[in-house]
Amino acid sequence: MKQLKEKILTEGIPVNEDILRVDSFINHQVDPGLMREIGKAFASHFADQGITKVATIESSGIAPAFATADALGVPLLILKKQPSKVLNSNLYQTQVASFTKGFNYELTLSRDFISEQDHVLLIDDFLANGEAATGALRLLRLAHATIAGFGVIIEKAFQPGREKLSEQGIEVYALARIGKMSAGHIEFLA
Repeated sequence: MKQLKEKILTEGIPVNEDILRVDSFINHQVDPGLMREIGKAFASHFADQGITKVATIESSGIAPAFATADALGVPLLILKKQPSKVLNSNLYQTQVASFTKGFNYELTLSRDFISEQDHVLLIDDFLANGEAATGALRLLRLAHATIAGFGVIIEKAFQPGREKLSEQGIEVYALARIGKMSAGHIEFLA
């Protein structure tokens, strides 16, 4: 997606070979116009797959997942990272290791909003090691929902995330694939 790549090059901050800051347009401040285009791109790619719901992990995946769910005309499921005082029963739960945060967290999904009739598209902001996506997939599979695929805004293609998901039979669709990165430098894959 040309508009996204231009935004990454002009506003993204590659800190080192592993960290890319996109605070100004994706995960602290959100560019609504860009999110609408991202949602349309994911909806167009997965258009004829009978998707009944879009899912994401809170919090940086919410904006692109909402835009995608809106473009598809289906509900959005937000998988929670923190235990809730109200959502404490009737949950699917799994442990996920966070590379960014450096610790494990419990990922939860209410059984009230997912079923074996659902065909779910998973959306997130980044794909790197694939741990968060794998945890989300575990939750959706616990509900016996089927998975349409995984849409990601930015893939760090030099990390093993795509391979982990592909080995599970999951189609990965990335809007921007970074092949190499270092402080102040980004190289996209075609």
